[in-house]
Amino acid sequence: MIDPDGFRPNVAMVIMNRDGMVFWAQRTSSDGWQFPQGGINSDEVPREAMYRELYEETGLQSGQVDVLGATPGWLRYQLPRRFQRSQSKPLCIGQKQVWFLLKLREDNVQFNFELTSEPEFKDFRWVNFWYPADNVIRFKRRVYRQALTLLEPMVYKSSESAPN
Repeated sequence: MIDPDGFRPNVAMVIMNRDGMVFWAQRTSSDGWQFPQGGINSDEVPREAMYRELYEETGLQSGQVDVLGATPGWLRYQLPRRFQRSQSKPLCIGQKQVWFLLKLREDNVQFNFELTSEPEFKDFRWVNFWYPADNVIRFKRRVYRQALTLLEPMVYKSSESAPN
């Protein structure tokens, strides 16, 4: 499903552990690293797509995370021409995303990258909240900075409301 401007609706997830570090995953198809993300089906709203993608890409279930918030509206990024599939109609020039900030409910979760026939990720590590903004593939850096800027206040709000 591509919108009239050429953008594919998508969700992205920043998964935070109880220490405030975020899940950073290595793609199977390259040596690139990114946050989990995926397309929204025509019969889904963004939150439904987020839970489906969360499970498909990481093996996490909805009961294992708390949703701390989401970005308001769509954040967009364009794909470089070499990543655009010029033969597909309509042409997809990029993605428009709703970003979700998730916090793990427990520390000892098991990630499972083998739930689909084509796993998205092969490895992961925990990194500082802002690390991905400078280390994701270059054409996604602006949208990562936008998303993290919008989500960062939700990190502090969640830590203020956490019991001591």
